[in-house]
Amino acid sequence: MKYLLMIYGNQEKWDSFPAEEWPEAIAKQEAFNTRYRESGELLGAYGLGDAVTAKLVRRENGVAVVTDGPYIESKEYIASLYLLDVASEERAREIAADIPFADADPVELWPILHESPQP
Repeated sequence: MKYLLMIYGNQEKWDSFPAEEWPEAIAKQEAFNTRYRESGELLGAYGLGDAVTAKLVRRENGVAVVTDGPYIESKEYIASLYLLDVASEERAREIAADIPFADADPVELWPILHESPQP
């Protein structure tokens, strides 16, 4: 079964994180990524840009129209996402709880119900 894990954040939160603690935090996150990539359960881990870099793309009259984003007005936005392929929801929960920042902020766990077949 595939699951999407999402971590939320905002620029204020990142700015308040002490600069001297970033190297250790990043090292913990990379150790997490390595552990689950090696087990075959982590298909991808992605850190997203700040909300001010997000764009909205619409099609109007067959032409792409791009505006600043994100779509929703919210203090928090998706900061990182992880794609898992695991044997069960229980295993996905275990991995979500192992994310280094899970002791400070919740991690959303979404089952992936449909995947487009590979050609």
